[in-house]
Amino acid sequence: MSYDPKLIGGVKPDRIELIRAREADAFARARPKTRAALEAGTAAFLDGVPMLWMRDWPQPFPILVDSAEGARIRDVDGIELDDFCLGDTGSMFGHSPAPVAKAIAEQAAKGLTYMLPTPDALEVGGLLQEIFGPFRWQIATTATDANRFSIRVARAVTGRPKILFFAGCYHGAVDDAMGCNVGGRTVERPGLVGQVVDLEQTSVVVEFNDLAGLEAALAKGDVAAVLAEPVMTNCCMVLPDPGYHDALRALTRKYGALLIIDETHTVSSGLGGYTRRYGLDPDMFVLGKPVAGGLPASVWGMSENVASRFAKFNETRPEGFSGIGTTLSANPLQFAAMRANLTHVMTEENYAHMEAGAARLEAGLANAIQRYGAPWHVVRVGARVEFICHPTPLRNGSESHEAHKPALEKAIHAALVNRGCLIAPFHNMMLISPATGIDQIDRLIAAFDKITAELMA
Repeated sequence: MSYDPKLIGGVKPDRIELIRAREADAFARARPKTRAALEAGTAAFLDGVPMLWMRDWPQPFPILVDSAEGARIRDVDGIELDDFCLGDTGSMFGHSPAPVAKAIAEQAAKGLTYMLPTPDALEVGGLLQEIFGPFRWQIATTATDANRFSIRVARAVTGRPKILFFAGCYHGAVDDAMGCNVGGRTVERPGLVGQVVDLEQTSVVVEFNDLAGLEAALAKGDVAAVLAEPVMTNCCMVLPDPGYHDALRALTRKYGALLIIDETHTVSSGLGGYTRRYGLDPDMFVLGKPVAGGLPASVWGMSENVASRFAKFNETRPEGFSGIGTTLSANPLQFAAMRANLTHVMTEENYAHMEAGAARLEAGLANAIQRYGAPWHVVRVGARVEFICHPTPLRNGSESHEAHKPALEKAIHAALVNRGCLIAPFHNMMLISPATGIDQIDRLIAAFDKITAELMA
């Protein structure tokens, strides 16, 4: 089947704009309290929002949340939404899981931070090893920090300057990862703010699934580590080719580079993340977002071999600040939340529920796409589902960038919100939580079916 190149994802641009404008008007008319509150209370914030990316939602103004519970969000106008964004994975196990909320409340009465470990901390260390593997663990507040600290350790123990990233990757706000390959050189990504360091000196970028390009970069001998998601996310999702991870591991070992696996999004794969489910063997492991049930926390661990090498490095370095650690990281509130989450929430039973629901959602979206002849497809990684407005699966970050259809996706997102369904704003990601019901999944499928029919009519 061929498609008119003037179309956007198989849809006429004027139809996309008509639907976008209609949905924006419907959203605004339904939320007079939200609009009034935002107009009265946002002047103190830069661009009217506490974080600039809050402007990336497709609505004409942000949803102002009153409360959230399970897999539902309620705004100040009293409108309830089935939440499939779930804090872009931060609340992957639902909003305020009861064991986590109880643990936070109990610890809050005993103190919020004091730069010392607690009995919960000792329990968390054992739980992390049991669930994710026998790494030597450290605690941070965000996955961005955990990735930064892992990069420092990798450079320290290898004595090499560069970190290898995959084109289009996402590892939080890590400066070294904000590059792209242009004419064989690593340069900063378009739109990057305040960049000073020459990324050519710190980073190298190759395409995901390109083993020849990976080996050529590693063979130069200046790469300290490869920092990789096992599946590319926070974009149009890209799955690894069969055998890719085995080859990636073999090549890093061949050329003396460490392998850091960032599971911040792919923890949706199952208990222990993609690493445990598919038997990966990284040197270092990073996980943020949902590890404490939605409270800001992250973990990063290193193998016994890397820990031994790092200990030897520490013996030789001068005394002084290592650049690893922040004052509020590893606080007792984090440990209380992590202990409750890892014990009672992040369980095989909950993952089974999540996976079954995600499979139902995947099938429903795929059926709608096929029924209306949309040149799109669906990808799933455990509890994480994404529709992509491109006809065929993607193999790398550059293809993912080309497949992204912002105008079309924003129109779909806006229409879904007005039909009671919230999905991630930056891409087309949907998560199933332990609290997500079949009725919610079926409502999302029905809403997607309706808007797809209208777009493809």
